[in-house]
Amino acid sequence: MFRALKYRNYRLFFMGQGISLIGTWMQQIALSWLVYRLTDSVFLLGAVTFCSQIPSFLLGPFAGVLADRFNRHRILLLTQFLSMLQASLLATLVLTNTVEVWHVLALSAFLGTVNAFDIATRQAFVIELVEKREDVSNAIALNSSMFNMARLIGPSVAGVLIATVGEGQCFLINAVSYVAVLGSLLLMRLKPFERIKQEHKVWQSLKEGVNYAFGFAPIRALILIVALLSLFGMPFSVLMPVFARDILHGGANTLGYLMGASGVGALVGALFLAQRKTVVGLGKVLVFTMALFGVALIAFSFSEILLVSLVCMLFSGFGMIVTMASCNTLLQTIVDDNKRGRVMSLYSMAFMGMAPFGSMLAGTVAEEIGVAYTLAGCGFLCAISIIPFALNLSKLRALVDPIYQRLGILPEIATGLQTASSLTAPPEER
Repeated sequence: MFRALKYRNYRLFFMGQGISLIGTWMQQIALSWLVYRLTDSVFLLGAVTFCSQIPSFLLGPFAGVLADRFNRHRILLLTQFLSMLQASLLATLVLTNTVEVWHVLALSAFLGTVNAFDIATRQAFVIELVEKREDVSNAIALNSSMFNMARLIGPSVAGVLIATVGEGQCFLINAVSYVAVLGSLLLMRLKPFERIKQEHKVWQSLKEGVNYAFGFAPIRALILIVALLSLFGMPFSVLMPVFARDILHGGANTLGYLMGASGVGALVGALFLAQRKTVVGLGKVLVFTMALFGVALIAFSFSEILLVSLVCMLFSGFGMIVTMASCNTLLQTIVDDNKRGRVMSLYSMAFMGMAPFGSMLAGTVAEEIGVAYTLAGCGFLCAISIIPFALNLSKLRALVDPIYQRLGILPEIATGLQTASSLTAPPEER
C-alpha cells in the first residue's frame, strides 16, 4: 500500500505537501466562514470560489505548456512561495480587523492564478519522483490519501480555532505551513534539468496537446467525467456553511465536522486505491463511485439530523475522491510522457476550472429555490452524467488495451519474462 514511499524524493514531497495541505484546508474552511459571517450571502460564497478557481479555466492550458517546457521543480518553488505570500496577506488583514469582502475576492483571484500553474506542474512533477512505472498508480493514490488526511485534520482544527480565536489564526498557520513544502522541495536530489529544444511555438504546442487529448476517446472521456463532477458536484463544499448554520443549526464546529466526515470517506477511498496493484478495472470502479457520490449528495440535501448528514458526507467523500483519483491514475498511465504536462493541465482545467461555474450557478439557484433542492439537483446530475461513459466502457477499454500491453500492465503480458524485443515486436508476433 505504501510502496511509493521507498523513493526519497517522493517521501520528501509527501511529507512536505501533507503538512502544507493541512494549512490549506484550514484556510479554505476559515475563508468560507469569514465570507458568510461578513455578508450572510450564499451568492458571495459562490463568488469567492469563482474568483479562486476561474484562473485555472483560463490559464490552465498555458500552464501545461509551461510545465512541459521548463524546470518543474523551480516552477513549484515559485508557486509555493507566492501561495505563502497570499496567506500572509490574508492573515494580516483579518488579524488587524481591516479585512473587507473585496480583499477576499482579490486575494482569492491571485491565489487562483498561482494555482493554475501550480496544479498542472505538480501533477506532472510527481511522476518524476517515482523511478518505476508500476509504482505510479500507488504514488497517485498515496497523493490522494495525503490530500484527504489533511482534509480530515484541517477542517476539524479550523472549526475549533474559528470558534475560539477567530479565522485569522487559521490563515496564519497556513502561511507558516508553506515552510514545510518549500523545505522538502529544496532537499530533493533531482537529475539536472535538460531543456528540450521546442520546435513549436506556445500556440502550436497548446494546439498539439489539445488535439492529442481530445482526439483520443479514452482521454477525452476521462477529462469529461472530471469536468462534470467538478461542475455539478464540487458546489457542495461551497454550500456547507449554509447547511451547518441554517439547516443543522450549528456553528463553525459543525462545519468542521461535516468537512471532516467527507475527509474520512475520501481518505478511505484513497487507501482503497492505494492497495490496488493494477489500473485494470478502474473504469468499472469509477462508474460505481460517481453514481454513489450523486446519491449521497441527494440524501445529504434532505437531512436535518447531524448524524445522518455525517454518514452522507462520508459516502460522498469516498465517491468523489475515488472517481477523481481513478481518472487521474488512468490519464497518467496512458498519456505520452512528452505531452504529460499539457494533458494534466487539461485535467486541472476540468477539475478546478469548471468548479467556479458550478459554484456561481449553485449560489445563484440556491438564492431562488433554497440550498436543499439545489444540492439535490447537483447530486442527480452527477449520478446520470456517468451513464454515457458506462455504456461505452467496453469500446474505450479496447482502445486502451494496446497501451496496457506495451507497458506490460495487462496480466497476460506482465507475467513471465519480458524482453525488449517482445515489447517492440508486432502484435501478431507476441
